Amino acid sequence: MARHLITSALPYINGIKHLGNMVGSMLPADVYARYLRQRGHDVLYICATDEHGTPAELAAKEQGLPVAEFCAQAHDAQKAVYDGFALAFDYFGRSSSPQNVEITQHFARRLNENGFIEERAIRQVYSPTDGRFLPDRYVEGTCPHCGYDKARGDQCENCTRVLDPTDLIDPRSAISGSTDLEVRETKHLFLLQSKLQHEVEEWVARHEDDWPQLASSIARKWLNEGLHDRAITRDLDWGVPVPADTWPELAAEGKVFYVWFDAPIEYIGATKEWADQDPENRDWKSWWYEADDTVRYTEFMAKDNVPFHTVMFPATELGVREPWKKVDYVKAFNWLTYYGGKFSTSQKRGVFTDQALDILPADYWRYFLIANAPESDDSSFTWEHFTATVNKDLADTLGNFVNRVLSFSKKRFGEEAPAGGTPGEAEARLGEEIARLLAEYEQQMEALQFRKAAAALRALWSAGNSYLEEKAPWLEIKTDKDAAALTLRTAMNLIHLYAVVSEPFIPATSAAMRQAFTLADDTAAWVSADEAKSLSSVPAGTPFTVPPVLFAKLTDEDLETYKERFGGDTAA
Repeated sequence: MARHLITSALPYINGIKHLGNMVGSMLPADVYARYLRQRGHDVLYICATDEHGTPAELAAKEQGLPVAEFCAQAHDAQKAVYDGFALAFDYFGRSSSPQNVEITQHFARRLNENGFIEERAIRQVYSPTDGRFLPDRYVEGTCPHCGYDKARGDQCENCTRVLDPTDLIDPRSAISGSTDLEVRETKHLFLLQSKLQHEVEEWVARHEDDWPQLASSIARKWLNEGLHDRAITRDLDWGVPVPADTWPELAAEGKVFYVWFDAPIEYIGATKEWADQDPENRDWKSWWYEADDTVRYTEFMAKDNVPFHTVMFPATELGVREPWKKVDYVKAFNWLTYYGGKFSTSQKRGVFTDQALDILPADYWRYFLIANAPESDDSSFTWEHFTATVNKDLADTLGNFVNRVLSFSKKRFGEEAPAGGTPGEAEARLGEEIARLLAEYEQQMEALQFRKAAAALRALWSAGNSYLEEKAPWLEIKTDKDAAALTLRTAMNLIHLYAVVSEPFIPATSAAMRQAFTLADDTAAWVSADEAKSLSSVPAGTPFTVPPVLFAKLTDEDLETYKERFGGDTAA
């Protein structure tokens, strides 16, 4: 089986993330990783908190904490939420790790040796009020492109255009709010992306036909506009230090690398963190170095992160002139909006992941988000849509099916799967339909088409309900007890099948369904087409229990409570 390396965009350390962030990177990566593991592949799913940059310093200052202490606490808080969502990372690291410092500095030295880093004197914003140079995110103002009045000096959150602080209209210090700003000369390191333009174009051309149109179009747009040399150092107290053995003057001034230089390298750094926990059995370099022929690398991210991962980081990897693994497939997502308005961490708009888990268990959110993932276009979260999806798909189609089958069978035949007669034409048709739908589900999962995969999974669940309605065991038992027993045992086999194949979407619920049956040797990782047709994994005589309600139906009162708490029907 192939070895699959999976990464999702690093969640920034500053604050708990919202549902849009979850569905745009980490959750689909987890669903895909779980699926591949079930199919027998060797999978390594790596993520980490992105801990450097000005927002971390500002947030730490606001809380009165040293930035290192703030980041350590915030990392643990985020990890607790991701554990709550059952994200099965192989490792969840930190970009402030010694491993990332080591590898980032190595990359910088190699780029410098190869002529792709240049020290330049530039004019930079200085705040006399704050007594310091202001890195790009320490400068806020109005975006010259869209007029958004809270744009940062590196990128406009509203239109996603990359900016320089001097581009902003009416700039102000993010530290003090002072508009008394000057422009002074200082020195920084620049990555000469312009010298790598042709190589990056050739690399993108070899991959873009395989990528989703969203990812390839964004990469092509950046390349068509031309790659510009970009400063990769900042005046900050917190970050990967510029190595003194290569740039002693800048190191003495306390320069650190720009967060967007070191953050993608943390994918490699976090893999080394993982390996360093068990060095005798884990080889981080086999995943990243000279691994083009042995590893399939898939990245998951929202569209605002695409340029950095399809253009800027590949330029860095190409420039070091070493055989580091580059991404094979970029799964890019559009925005999940909240009633048509943008989710925003900074402005506390929308539902945040910790709040979501306070309301309902993770599987409710996992299924809804993936079933409505913003793949081809932006999609909108509304409480009305969420409630309807939970009630129709989870509570009625899946949950009610499981409860009806097991409760009725326990009442009429006891706590063991009934034997019944020989499967007939209805069971044969059902087996063929289940095998067909399972193949469709597998095809969409392999293609990373998550909404279509969710539709195929929902169709699998619906097939069980259709079979139950056709056979009507509550009527069969009045005239043919064996026929009713066969129907119920067949339905139990469907429940077990659902438990196995639904695991990537709803792992906790899948475990509950699987544990309902006391099978002597239940080690099935997946279901083959022949097994789907035969529906024989739960033999007669298998003890079973009726699990608690898998999914509670949400009421109109619940809906109004959610809307009152979080707002609704308003786009911001």
